[in-house]
Amino acid sequence: MSHEYRDRIYIRKDILLALTEVGKMNQTSLLSRCGLNIVAHKDILEDLEKKGFINKTEEPWGSKKIVKYNITEKGIHVLKNVLDPYEELFPRKKRE
Repeated sequence: MSHEYRDRIYIRKDILLALTEVGKMNQTSLLSRCGLNIVAHKDILEDLEKKGFINKTEEPWGSKKIVKYNITEKGIHVLKNVLDPYEELFPRKKRE
């Protein structure tokens, strides 16, 4: 079984891009869409939130609360002005 390695910068870009394309998403949907594991990658979500690129809100869901993430204006700015140009300069390696 082979696993594809993805640099953390591309993981961040994928998260911000998913939130841009879809809008507000819960943690499970977001990480699933990006092909990420909640245990291994929750720290990246926390880091993006701490830096103000995404925000987290809790919404009632029956007797529980569901956590949803949304991209911020700062996150959109970083995606368009830093991460997109970075990937143009250093494209991801394609699997053969």
